Amino acid sequence: MIDYPRYDRDGWRRWVPSWKLVSGLCIGFFGTMVAAAGIAYAMVSVPVVDDSATAQNNVYYWADGSRMVATGGERNRQSVDLSQIPKDMRNAIISQENKTFYSDSGIDPKGIARAVFNMAKGGDTQGGSTITQQYVKNAMLNDQSQTISRKVKEIFVSIKVGTDVSKDDILEGYLNSAYYGRGAYGIQAASRAYFNVDAVDLNAGQCAFLSAVLKGATYYDPAGSASIDPTGASPEANQKRAQSQMQDTLDKMVEYGHLSQAERAKYTTLPKWKNPESNAQLGGQIGYLVRLAKSSVVKNDVVSEQQLEKGGYSIYTTFDKKKVNELEKAVQKVYKKNIDAKKRPETDTHVQFGGASVNPETGAIEAIYGGEDATKHFTNNADVTGAQVGSTFKPYVLAAAMKWGVRDPDLGETQAQDERTVVSPKSLYSGKNNLKIKNYDGSIWQNEKGEQWRQENDGKDSVGEAPDYQIDLREAMRESVNSAFVQLGMDVGLDKVKESAVDSGLLEDSLAGAGYPSFSIGVSDPSAIRMAGSYATFADSGKQRDPFSVTKVTNKDGTLFSHKVETKQAFTAKVADNVTDVLKTVVEKGTGTNAQLQGREVAGKTGTTDGNKSAWFVGYTPQLSTAISMFRYPDDETIKNRSFLEMYGTGGEKKIHGASFPSVIWQDYMEDAMKGKKVEKFPKPEPIGEVINDAPSPTPTPSPSETEEKPSPSPTPSPSKTEVTPSPTPTESCGPFDFNCDDGNNGSNGNGNGGNDAGGTGNSPSPSTSPSETGGEEDDGGFIRGPNG
Repeated sequence: MIDYPRYDRDGWRRWVPSWKLVSGLCIGFFGTMVAAAGIAYAMVSVPVVDDSATAQNNVYYWADGSRMVATGGERNRQSVDLSQIPKDMRNAIISQENKTFYSDSGIDPKGIARAVFNMAKGGDTQGGSTITQQYVKNAMLNDQSQTISRKVKEIFVSIKVGTDVSKDDILEGYLNSAYYGRGAYGIQAASRAYFNVDAVDLNAGQCAFLSAVLKGATYYDPAGSASIDPTGASPEANQKRAQSQMQDTLDKMVEYGHLSQAERAKYTTLPKWKNPESNAQLGGQIGYLVRLAKSSVVKNDVVSEQQLEKGGYSIYTTFDKKKVNELEKAVQKVYKKNIDAKKRPETDTHVQFGGASVNPETGAIEAIYGGEDATKHFTNNADVTGAQVGSTFKPYVLAAAMKWGVRDPDLGETQAQDERTVVSPKSLYSGKNNLKIKNYDGSIWQNEKGEQWRQENDGKDSVGEAPDYQIDLREAMRESVNSAFVQLGMDVGLDKVKESAVDSGLLEDSLAGAGYPSFSIGVSDPSAIRMAGSYATFADSGKQRDPFSVTKVTNKDGTLFSHKVETKQAFTAKVADNVTDVLKTVVEKGTGTNAQLQGREVAGKTGTTDGNKSAWFVGYTPQLSTAISMFRYPDDETIKNRSFLEMYGTGGEKKIHGASFPSVIWQDYMEDAMKGKKVEKFPKPEPIGEVINDAPSPTPTPSPSETEEKPSPSPTPSPSKTEVTPSPTPTESCGPFDFNCDDGNNGSNGNGNGGNDAGGTGNSPSPSTSPSETGGEEDDGGFIRGPNG
């Protein structure tokens, strides 16, 4: 069938093939090639997009819309839908890279031939790729080598993709998978990295610039890449290259009808770009902010934790960058000036602060202080820490007395719940130290063992004039007199005090049991965020809004979540405004004078716990509510049975009060946070309630020593689980178990370590330190000694 050598020829002519043979061989060869290509094409399927091509991170934004940090994913990428990519960006890429994109089959034969020829010569292997091929290489092929075999594979896959996938999807995938330098994958991350804007807001000049950067960021990033190539990639050299390439792209956009000449004339220089940022870390306060926002997103069922870990979400927070920095600065100032662990290792180690600011009008959490550094101290101190709030709890007792009133002592339990008398701040209560606490009906309160409760005041001092020591509730709040508020809580009912706290915004599971008198003076441990939020309820005349940290969550499909502020009227304006008016007195001339702001009204309350194990100041202006906590707690998890440590001697102070470092931090921060804000006054309160326990004698004035407060409770077992055995004091005329004796002396039968609803044990000795000259906090005690509020 094949006449070769040729039968009918002689000599050398026998070895010259006939034209028929040559033609047949050529047809056969090309036919085989076509058949092979056809078989190869039929066998090729569109590969699944590689995970690395879609790996994204989550971007967190400050309240003003500027980027806080990108984290939580494998790469700095946030994919966007094609509709969010400007037409100018699409046209810039097409004009510069592949003008026949919408009409070609996915490959460019001339370009391929040129690339093959270059590879054969050992020269530049780049070039010849269409947008489809580049997308296939970036997103679908794990092998990124420049070899003939990989190029052949790329060609067949590109043809298949060009046939089976829409051009718009290819373009979207390419723009979202390409690397633009500065660690930015995809057009959205690149827009933020170079211009700090979203992709949808890019103009034609910026689009042309970013298309130039795609040629290789090392040599086109205008900031330069001197660390890679000190000479060739200097800022000057890169800017010259980027400018030339950008102008060429704009000219081609005009040439191909994608841009008008008038629009093109606007962009003759490089767009204003920002310097590269170092890879944002989660150190300092950023880690606490991110964790808080992430927790909010998951708890609100916006996305699951697993989905969030895959990345691709933009999370817009309520955090005010300026306020966060100012709060951190105020805390650090106290650390540097007063806390010296080397000088005072026994008292100044493990000192921690927490803080939070909430906007009363919305509930937005505008700032937090979570700890020294989120990469070193992992507990967010703005959230629940276990630190009890002490006397900062007393406003809830007052609010309950004004909202529901005290019960009628002449009525039975059931009927008394309905027959109540709303209380005026002018109502009189005993400021007597070592006060024997009674039930609402006048009977002596006793626990299940028959033990009574005697409530101590700070320094074991009675406040007021003998023999009755009666003071009004405003004075009792001003001087943080424990005995008055413990008895008021019993008269109102501890269930109502608890309800008042919950209505204001505290979480019920953060509250101690309401079965013991100590509940009224802060043995509970709400977070700084919730304390700031609950006081914000008083700041806005009783309107309660839950604190929140995330305003919006989006991904490439659009908005997934948008926060809606929900308002509840927890208290009437009359109740809330009267509470505020009383708390103003605390700051104006009580234990909170350190928190005064120049030219502004401030309402607030100090708080310290028993054993001097935590101290608080919570206060507010009409526009901002802030809570500051201080405590000592070891960070070292290897320490067994960790617990809160006493703060006697910390910072060189005899003991720590809410009136000392917490109020100093509060004042320093709030002075800056409120700078430039309109000066607003609190509403003038309407008269409320009746004067309870009225007496003809005027309200007594406390002595100077009675302006101090004492620390509040640390956790201990309740009396029902711990035997209470107070020992008598020899100098007292009454025995410790002589319940019929009430001689009015100021002696103590012991100082409680109250930290739970029991109030604590009765035989722990009271520290022999005297109150700080800066003004202190109250010390609660009882026959079962009450904790310090």
